[in-house]
Amino acid sequence: MPFVNIRRANPGAASQRVAVSTHNASLLARSVAAVWHPCTQMKQHETLPLVPIARGNGVWLHDFDGRRYLDAISSWWVNLFGHGNPRINAALVAQLGELEHVILAGFTHEPVVELSERLSALTGGRLGHCFYGSDGASAIEIALKMSFHFWRNSGRPEKTGFISLVNSYHGETLGALSVTDVALFKDTYAPLLRQSAQVPSPDWRLAQKGETPHACAGRCAQSLERHLEQHHAETAAFIVEPLVQGATGMAMYDAEYLRRARALCDRYQVHLIADEIMTGCGRSGTFFAHEQAGITPDFLCLSKGITGGYLPLSVVLTTDAVYAAFYDDNVARGFLHSHSYTGNALACRAALATLDIFRQDEVIEANKAKAAYLSRAAQPIARHPRVRNFRNTGMIWAFDVDANSPAFARKFCQAALERELLLRPIGNTVYFMPPYVITEDEIELLVARTLDILNCV
Repeated sequence: MPFVNIRRANPGAASQRVAVSTHNASLLARSVAAVWHPCTQMKQHETLPLVPIARGNGVWLHDFDGRRYLDAISSWWVNLFGHGNPRINAALVAQLGELEHVILAGFTHEPVVELSERLSALTGGRLGHCFYGSDGASAIEIALKMSFHFWRNSGRPEKTGFISLVNSYHGETLGALSVTDVALFKDTYAPLLRQSAQVPSPDWRLAQKGETPHACAGRCAQSLERHLEQHHAETAAFIVEPLVQGATGMAMYDAEYLRRARALCDRYQVHLIADEIMTGCGRSGTFFAHEQAGITPDFLCLSKGITGGYLPLSVVLTTDAVYAAFYDDNVARGFLHSHSYTGNALACRAALATLDIFRQDEVIEANKAKAAYLSRAAQPIARHPRVRNFRNTGMIWAFDVDANSPAFARKFCQAALERELLLRPIGNTVYFMPPYVITEDEIELLVARTLDILNCV
């Protein structure tokens, strides 16, 4: 574990440190024995200890021994305004005094109605009819089922297929995994999954020699067009992560691809699903990533940052036309999908507090200046001899590292922890996705210590 000096404020500090260290060690042992941690080969924790966290404040996470870690990945891309945000805290405390949860089938409540209204307004009223789940994968399941069911209700039951991008990631439940194209997650479960089609990714790292990102997007859109020409009759929807494909190594692409995809989906009567679970809520530089293409999807999936990183919540917004296809006296034509905690009042209140912060602090504009500062500060990283494809979209930065070791990501993560940083490379891609409240001093620390790691690992 990383070394840190702990100041002894009084003669009893040494014994206090031992007591806290015992707590640290005890929690680690109990966690390994009792918790199956996500996205983890548990045997690795025989040599790579878990990191126990006692509390969070701003961009910092603190363990029981006084060590701290700058949360440069927003705790898996969810935390927008820092740990322990006082405004979100206050909103949750107030909501606790009124209503924690109520069944949303046959009932409703103020936070879910207000949140739905405000999210719809952020799309200019083009999307609404919010349907709630608990996490990103459940939002994808909802959108896929809605699209399938829409075509069935519309007299087109043959439209059951889905298209996604090469190297796409949309979640790990069975429907979401069916449209995911990451072998590590998908191959084991292939016998359980429906087949889907993949079309080339407009990832500008894959551009041909001399090809601009815009031209790369156009070329890849031609591949989508050729697929739709042949298969539109049996295709329900095309699902895409707008502007940035996260789990494939923060693959970034030009908004021209989304414009072309929207036009093609319109031409061939195929739904466009925007998976903005990661890119939404300001992460891409606009509140919704698809705004940068000037388009509107048929389904918009949100999660992660929608509650500021506080509580599980996801939502799917869709069009009046989709909603109308389910509105009928026949119960079987309704969308009979449910989660026990659908539209949870506490989660919706956290989301409303998050939207309040966006409005009151003019976050989108403030982030433009912050992004420019981090991009300037990170130029020594971009120029590092081991670094390739330094890139940025909104409040996401990524770069690829020349590395021969198959254990690069694990070694880099461990070296980062030793330098008070929480970083989790994807393969040989290192990325920054910090909370929006990161300060200039914290940016400088993040960049300087990342450079140090590059020189060592």
